[in-house]
Amino acid sequence: MRVLKTPRYLLVVGTGLSCWPLRLLASETLSNPLDLSMHPVGYMALALFGIAYVFVVLEEVLELRKSKPMMLAAALIWVAIALVYKSHGLSDVAEAAIRHNVMDYGELLLFLIVSIAYINAMEERRVFDNLRAWLINRGFGYRQLFWVTGSLAFFISSVSNNMTTAMLMCAVVMAVGKDSPKFVGIACVNTVVAANAGGAFCPFGDITTLMVWQKGFIEFWTFFKLFVPSALNFLIPAALMYFAVPKGRPAPVLARISLQRGAKRIVLLFLLTILTAVGFQNGLQLPAAVGMMAGLTYLQLFGYYLHVTHRDEPEVGVDPMIGEEIAQSDAETTFRFDVFHHLARMEWDTLLFFYGVVLCVGGMNFIGYLNHLSDFLYGELGATPANVLVGVISALVDNIPVMFAILSMHPEMSTGQWLLVTLTAGVGGSLLSVGSAAGVALMGQAKGVYTFMTHLKWAPVIALGYLGSIGAHFLINSEMF
Repeated sequence: MRVLKTPRYLLVVGTGLSCWPLRLLASETLSNPLDLSMHPVGYMALALFGIAYVFVVLEEVLELRKSKPMMLAAALIWVAIALVYKSHGLSDVAEAAIRHNVMDYGELLLFLIVSIAYINAMEERRVFDNLRAWLINRGFGYRQLFWVTGSLAFFISSVSNNMTTAMLMCAVVMAVGKDSPKFVGIACVNTVVAANAGGAFCPFGDITTLMVWQKGFIEFWTFFKLFVPSALNFLIPAALMYFAVPKGRPAPVLARISLQRGAKRIVLLFLLTILTAVGFQNGLQLPAAVGMMAGLTYLQLFGYYLHVTHRDEPEVGVDPMIGEEIAQSDAETTFRFDVFHHLARMEWDTLLFFYGVVLCVGGMNFIGYLNHLSDFLYGELGATPANVLVGVISALVDNIPVMFAILSMHPEMSTGQWLLVTLTAGVGGSLLSVGSAAGVALMGQAKGVYTFMTHLKWAPVIALGYLGSIGAHFLINSEMF
């Protein structure tokens, strides 16, 4: 067996770092980390995270997947931390810290894997295509379609991710509004705002709400107290934008998409899986991810049933985007349901990016920066200004690292304040088109029609919705502060 030795350059770096004077938060025991915030390792960690995030922002320009720089930064940050702790005989402290971060990520990963598997299965069974075709065939006018797509985006995103929901509604908007770029642009703005708002009042609607629920800061049903504030976040700007929506009715478009066998039952199994996860978390005090994995077996067993009862039946539909009759190829139509096929179609780049974020932010917390930041935000500014500011920051920086940083800070706050930061982190990304995955996705889908400037034009009314939702939360849930 080959014995791996520590490279000499790492030993040199570790020796140099260990000579740097350290301030201790407390005595050097297994339960008290070193304060490295004024240490070269701390500065290096900040630089690595900042550089990685620049690469994330430039992902489209460089064509470099965002997970790569973030995962590399996470590895380098923890290597540097481990070398310092090893030199002080505290390797167990660093090991325990990173294991805690990996376990946090593991729970969320399992949860998301099941959720995404169900979404992919519903997509493959043409649930979303069927909904899109139904909307196109209704013959709605532009103003009716504006409200219908916005309302559906709001409600669907509470159980599906906001990007998938926004792209579904954008496809409808583009199919019927191809002769009215003005309608497509303003409807896309409305869709982004609605999708982000819908994800804020349910633990399944957004990764940030999911993290808060799994950490146990808010009970599952308590999230629904944000329904009215979230709805106002969508309705206030929608009501103001409505007057700019062109009148008239688009030319009729033929769309016919039939559901594949088992589609409706998969939707019901997804709802049953959600109830299972809630039961595990609230009733049994077990991680919700365990309940979700139990729910995955529902899909696996039903997939086996579809597999053994499979019939090769070619299906014909009409593509709603081009209005031409199409016959599905044998490979697509006779595809036998396989849950592992849907697991393989995960957006692994996003999931691995999330891993890098968790470890990077966890490293910053372990170094001591988040303690200092928490003292400033929640000590000097106060909980309310800090939580309102979080929403503004979320318009510039992805809300996942922002929320994970807050959870790592673990500030002492009332349930009302935890609900507030959940709301602001979820809807703050609507202030700019680049502030959420939904906005970024639609800029690519409706390229040239929905742009950064198209969204920025409506930023003032979106900000009114943001402030209105905060005010409604204080008014409706005042007893929770």
